[in-house]
Order: sequence, then C-alpha cells, then structure tokens
Amino acid sequence: MTSAEDLCTRPATELAAMLRAREVSARELLDAHLARIDRLNPELNAIVTLDPEGARAAADAADAALAAGEPVGPLHGLPVAHKDTHATGGMRTTWGSPLHAETVPARDELAVARLRAAGAIRIGKTNVPEFAAGSHTFNTLFGATHNPYRHGLSAGGSSGGAAAALAAGLVPLAEGSDMGGSLRNPAAFCNVVGLRPTPGRVPTHPAAIGWSQLSVQGPLGRTVADVALTLSALAGPDPRVPIALSDPGAPFAAPLPTELRDLRVAWAPDLGGQVPVDPAITETLTASLGVLTDLGATVEEACPDLRGADEAFGVLRAWLFEASFGDLVRRNPEAVKETIRWNAARGAELTGADVGRAEVAHTKLFERVVAFFERYDVLLAPTTQVLPFPVEQEYPTEVAGVPQEDYLGWMRSCTLISATGCPALSVPGGFTADGLPVGLQIVGPPRADRRVLEVGHALEQATGFGRRRPDLD
Repeated sequence: MTSAEDLCTRPATELAAMLRAREVSARELLDAHLARIDRLNPELNAIVTLDPEGARAAADAADAALAAGEPVGPLHGLPVAHKDTHATGGMRTTWGSPLHAETVPARDELAVARLRAAGAIRIGKTNVPEFAAGSHTFNTLFGATHNPYRHGLSAGGSSGGAAAALAAGLVPLAEGSDMGGSLRNPAAFCNVVGLRPTPGRVPTHPAAIGWSQLSVQGPLGRTVADVALTLSALAGPDPRVPIALSDPGAPFAAPLPTELRDLRVAWAPDLGGQVPVDPAITETLTASLGVLTDLGATVEEACPDLRGADEAFGVLRAWLFEASFGDLVRRNPEAVKETIRWNAARGAELTGADVGRAEVAHTKLFERVVAFFERYDVLLAPTTQVLPFPVEQEYPTEVAGVPQEDYLGWMRSCTLISATGCPALSVPGGFTADGLPVGLQIVGPPRADRRVLEVGHALEQATGFGRRRPDLD
C-alpha cells in the first residue's frame, strides 16, 4: 500500500498513471495532499486560499467518471494550485493586493480552464508578490512565503508560492507566469523545475495587451517530465490570442531522452561578463558540467551578444507597468508598493521615440541570438545571481560585491534572457556547501521548447539533484 508521504512526493507523471490504473483514487490522493497542507503550510505560507470541500467534490466526480469508463484527460485527478494572479472562477483571486482582498472572478482565465479541462483538481491559490512584481514572494495581505529548504529564506518569485508548494509536496503540479524570471527564479530557489515557454506557446487570455511577448505563463513541477506533462495541457492555439503558436500541446508529453549525443552546448557562467554572480553559485554549477560530456555533449564557454537586452526589457516592462498599473497607482498611490509605483512612473516618462529605439534594439537582439543558435544547440547559464536571502529583505541591493541600481538588477540573469524571446528552463543544478539549492538555466532557440525539456530531463536523470527533498519534519 502506498503511504500518504509517498503519494505527496512522487512525480506527477507516476501519479497520473496510478490514477488511470485505479491504483489510487483521486479522493485518496487529494486527502493525502490536504493533510500535508494542513501540517506544513502554516510554516511555509505557500498556499493562501484553500477550498477543500470544492476539491473533494471534484475528486469524487473524477473517480466516478473513471469508474464509468468515461474518457479522462492527461491530468485526471491530479491536485493543482493556481497562482494568485490567475483568475479562478468562483474562487478568490487577490493578485497579492489588499485592493483585491475579496475579489472573486466570475470565470477561469485560459490557463486555469485548460488545466481543469485536462482533469486537474483545483485546491486553491499560491502566494505571490503584490501584482507579481519582483522575484521575492511577500505582500501585506498574506505575508512572505518561506523556502522549504531553509525557513526564514525567500522562496523566490513571483511564482514563489507555487515553487514552495511543489518542493514541500503540497501539490504535484502548479503553474505560474514569467516576465523577468518569475517561473525560473523560484524554481531555482526551491530545487524544482520551471519553464518560461516561447511567447505564444501558452496563450494568455484575457490580456489587456495581447500582442506583448514579455510576460508568459507556464508550468512548474518537481521533474522535467512533470513540467512537460503540464505543458501538454497548457499549450496550443487559441484564436483570441494574437501571438498564440499553432502547434498542439499534446506532443510535449512524449517520452524524453536520457542522452545528449552530439549536442553542442554553450556555457555562459556570467552571461558573457554581463552579470555578477555569487561565486558559490558558479562553483556549484561548474562542478557538475562534466555530466554533459558524459552524456555525449560538447561544451564550450560562449554567450550570444546580449547588447540591447537591458534596454528592450527595461523600456517594454516600464511601458507595460504604466499600461497595467498607471491608473491604479494614480487612484490609490498609498495602496500600491513603491517598486510598482516606480516602474509605472518610468513608463509614464517614456516617449514614442524611447519605445521605438527599444523595439529596434529588441529586433537586433533577436537576430543575433538566432545566429548564435546556428552554432550551438543550447545555452547554459546560472538561473539566479544570488542564493536565497532572508524573507525580511525586499530585494538584494548587492550581488557579489556589486551594488544594484534598482529592484530589477539582481534578476538580470533572467531578464536578459526574457528579452531574447527564447524558451528557458530552470532545473536543479546542485547544492552549495551550506545546503542551499542552485538552479541551472537551459536556454534554447526561439520555439525550441521541446529541446530545452529534453536537455533538462537528461541532466536531471544523470545528476539526481532534483530528488533531494527538503527536511520538513
């Protein structure tokens, strides 16, 4: 008989197979996770809204459907918690803001609806920074989420509640969003897997600015195969989304390889001198690079020319913040945190010429990156520049002795990659001597989401770093 502890730490792919084989019921699986949430979440603060009764009703319906021989989806019976910036019909969605403390949307947004349609059981919402701004999960409504590997340290963000919930075994799969690292950063801090897909791979709807490619939604999981399974449900075209890619999602769930024969790998420990990185991170990742050659890959130190990435990301982010939060800030200046006010103010100062220059730089950057990937199959780099820091600290103001100009500076290992439009996967890359997780970022050419998943899976299987779970007892 499978124990509740085992059910809460198994990969989602295995749980999905067990559910379909009726080795475990959706209700049994849900109750095991609810019990674990009850025991561990008060200390972690990863899940901020919970609907046990609604989830039990959905689980019972899932079991009845399977018993009746009805067709079931790829995520049938798997509990899922949604990021608290993603609208859930009939369930509170706060965006981490007191202004929305009691907001209950009328309907699911697209990503939530797709997971429900694939059979996932909605149990609640995961904690976020206010309006998902910044890579540290805290807000005045719910407080800070703690890192499962060390209480008192950040779980990252903005999908920090989701990553912490996965690492702690509170849910087997989760989803989030990523503008400047919000899927990758918390995955690295919490020793799980997070994918920033190619823009348009996972359509976002509704979206006020549907043509923007800076922010994307995507999956998190404890394994790369779990992320691929979730992506298979999230990805696929939608006629309402102007940048949606036409490829179906189902093929992403196909088995992943464990070899990297003839793979051409570029290793960029500081993104070509663009970013300072904590030496403990570089040391940890460098120590594990030998596994790449063992798997058949060739490795060279190289990095694409990332000139213009800072300008493109900074200007387009500020423009989006003004469009999204400018009116809100003007109406409620004291109810919105200072970093959002600052970013929106920067957007309000932009001229058409500023945006035009940023778009030109953005286009040139894309062309150089595409040319780089004619010589290399993937780019590897640190996911984060810093290790998890105390939850009381709003953001790191210094990285490896280098002062940072603003609250975005310490995230540039992710923001520079966001500007390229490339898919980027963070996988467990090892642990420091002090026992803190380190993430390895795997970047592929535009639209090569499957490739980064394949490389990540092979590395994951060879290193076993992701199997080291936090000690929460």
